[in-house]
Amino acid sequence: MSHAIPMPRALDRTLEAELRRIIDMKTKPPGSLGRLESLALQMGLIQRTTKPRIERPAMIVFAGDHGIAAEGVSPYPQEVTAQMVANFLAGGAAINALSRSVGMTLEVVDAGVASPIPIDKGYERLSLGLGTRNFAHEPAMSRDTAHEGIARGAARVRHHASLGTNVIGFGEMGIANTSAAACLMSRLCALPIDDCVGRGTGLDDRGLAHKRDVLRRALAAHPSGGDAIDTLATFGGFEIAMMTGAYLAAAEARMTILVDGFIATSALLVASKIAPEVLDYCVFAHASNEAGHARMLAHFNAAPLLQLDLRLGEGTGAALALPILRAAVAFVDEMASFDSAGVSNKNDARA
Repeated sequence: MSHAIPMPRALDRTLEAELRRIIDMKTKPPGSLGRLESLALQMGLIQRTTKPRIERPAMIVFAGDHGIAAEGVSPYPQEVTAQMVANFLAGGAAINALSRSVGMTLEVVDAGVASPIPIDKGYERLSLGLGTRNFAHEPAMSRDTAHEGIARGAARVRHHASLGTNVIGFGEMGIANTSAAACLMSRLCALPIDDCVGRGTGLDDRGLAHKRDVLRRALAAHPSGGDAIDTLATFGGFEIAMMTGAYLAAAEARMTILVDGFIATSALLVASKIAPEVLDYCVFAHASNEAGHARMLAHFNAAPLLQLDLRLGEGTGAALALPILRAAVAFVDEMASFDSAGVSNKNDARA
């Protein structure tokens, strides 16, 4: 597969004035629909239309294992990754229920699960290996493998684009992937690791202290320098590499991207270092309850749509934000204007 990296363009703002005029002329005081108005504007610019639509919204969940799990940074054994993938395939996970509830197509990708997946069909087999190497001792993957992960994630998005998808979200599953995300965040945001590490799937105080110590030593073992792909190769996961490519390809295809929680946003960190234009296409769905996510969002100066104390991953927060996007396009499409409704605008007032 080609290792050419998708390179999205900055938004074409040609229609901005016309979109603002349409939004402002709806039968409401200017700005009174708040974030719905800015979302409608963003989606119109992304789609290059004054009548934005949501077509075939999709969620791709990438699953992969991490060698750093051998250091005891998660309270769950690595086998849980494969077991949860089987749960996705059986339709029993949170992301299954939430995707169904909001009308999202759900796809599961084996990016590099270490254990056999109990169900052998119903998912995309794109595995880069049986989990990454242990970055406490060596880089998680080679730079070439990171490139390949980016290419494979991009290919899945292009497949969905060919089916008509114009709104997409990315979820993940992988025991110990909060450790990978924390190290990516520390290195790419130039923050102390203690500001980036959280409890993940439920570490107690002792476990959290151990996790911090492991990751502090891992960062010290790998000198800084190099570009974002070097950092991804050193600390990332196969699922994070594929999400990185997925973000870039989705922006290149002019999709609206729903950004999920801590791990999904760490992949966006990598993608944004490669092509900052990707951020023009992103809607930050929610603020995770994982400790580092608030600081990660602050790095992007992002205002998430939801604050529900979620820390599950899987793309659950992104799925929950889809109805808000539906509301944004609905008011543009369905609300009357002052002229069409025969309602006086404030500008029509006479002294």
